[in-house]
Amino acid sequence: MDGLVIGLLIPLVGTVLGAGFVFFMRDTMPAWLQKVLLGFASGVMVAASVWSLLIPSMELSEDMGRMSVIPATAGFLLGMAFLLFIDYITPHLHPGNGKPEGPKAHLSRTAMLTLAVTIHNLPEGMAVGVVLAGALQSGTGITAAAALVLSLGIAIQNVPEGAIISMPMRAEGNSRLRSFLIGALSGVVEPIGGLLVILLAGILTPLLPYMLSFAAGAMIYVVIEELIPESAEGEHSNLGTVGFAVGFVLMMVLDVMLG
Repeated sequence: MDGLVIGLLIPLVGTVLGAGFVFFMRDTMPAWLQKVLLGFASGVMVAASVWSLLIPSMELSEDMGRMSVIPATAGFLLGMAFLLFIDYITPHLHPGNGKPEGPKAHLSRTAMLTLAVTIHNLPEGMAVGVVLAGALQSGTGITAAAALVLSLGIAIQNVPEGAIISMPMRAEGNSRLRSFLIGALSGVVEPIGGLLVILLAGILTPLLPYMLSFAAGAMIYVVIEELIPESAEGEHSNLGTVGFAVGFVLMMVLDVMLG
């Protein structure tokens, strides 16, 4: 039980640490640094989606032979569709973007920034939860070490994400403390989402391969829809690419060597 709680909370710690950057940095984050951090987060999420989610999904379906790719494919596409739906029905505003997305709503910019972050963090919590659920069940081949590595990887990429979240809050006129609290609390959706997935996985054990790939699809949606475009626009786009490479390799090494 202690290991489960730790696994769920580690990513939140990363977000809190990152949000704390608002106390030590200027009111706005340098554009080049934001691109590096966005690229880094993208790389970690893509690598985690492949090694921690899609590959285990196919390994759990090995008894299907060549058709073992079906759960991974179906779950992946459903995950993409789910985030697309959430993105469509939720009014939100991405950092650095002056135009809100989703349905029109009489919400403050701070509220819509917070909703955008919540959409972003949800698939990360789902990913951690489904891998922890796999580790709790016998015969899945998913080890506790693999679950811990994914939690650690998400936490590492949550550090720059936390800073990217809290700094725009400060730029919107919020105090440093309020910006920190909003940034830190935005990560609460991750352990909550992870716990819900664990409870659901306990009931729907045969669907675990689909749930793993579902989480992968949701994470990849966030990378393609938000992180990569934001890291590639304007100047210093090559720094986003460098950040992606570093994040991808770091998560790959952690997963292969420690998982």
